Amino acid sequence: MTDSDKRRDLRTKFRAEVKVTHPEVGEVATHTSDISESGAFILSEGNPMPAIGEIVNVQVQGMGDGDAPVVKMRIARCDKDGIGLEYVDSDG
Repeated sequence: MTDSDKRRDLRTKFRAEVKVTHPEVGEVATHTSDISESGAFILSEGNPMPAIGEIVNVQVQGMGDGDAPVVKMRIARCDKDGIGLEYVDSDG
């Protein structure tokens, strides 16, 4: 079974500038590769990223008027290109 077969939701290619924040790496400006209803894949672009299971805050940049909401996400997988993130409850 391939990784794409294990995914719950259809992934859509989508490039957006995002800011990833975590105590271990600080604030990292990077981009999404794709998104789905349950998460997103964030490109590492040479930046250090936290480990699988860590919670990060993600905020889309350049949304025009005002700031986009900060979304809490869990790192579900890592590879040479970046990190796969899944949404978590605001309490989680």
